[in-house]
Amino acid sequence: MDLLQFLVDKNNIFIVIVAVVAGVMLAIPSLRKGRSGSGLSTAEAIQLVNKNQGIWVDVRPSEQFRAGHIAQARSVPASEIEQKASSLPKNKPLLVVCETGRDSGRIAARLRTQGFTEVSVLEGGIRAWSSAGLPLTQKP
Repeated sequence: MDLLQFLVDKNNIFIVIVAVVAGVMLAIPSLRKGRSGSGLSTAEAIQLVNKNQGIWVDVRPSEQFRAGHIAQARSVPASEIEQKASSLPKNKPLLVVCETGRDSGRIAARLRTQGFTEVSVLEGGIRAWSSAGLPLTQKP
């Protein structure tokens, strides 16, 4: 009974509200990561592609892809993912890349519903790739 009284006391209600809001804010990033699947750092992504013959799937619009992309990446714009997913191999890991890493999770979930079992996302997207000093190409 003392705990309940403490929680609803006029002087302590503000502390309780701040604690609850802080807890929710701390939980949001891990919940988002869980929903988007396995997010990989640039180093982990490179290892996946090199060791397991993973396929880069760039889901940015075509104009952004042409401006600069990861070498050997396939352009599959997010708006066309359902139509073009059949062109992707189901027996190799897919690594989904977008501009900032925000859209990749949603696209990865869509690919999983279409039967792709090994789908990961690049945390931070192309921006993280560039920030790590890794090269982009404009070759088709």
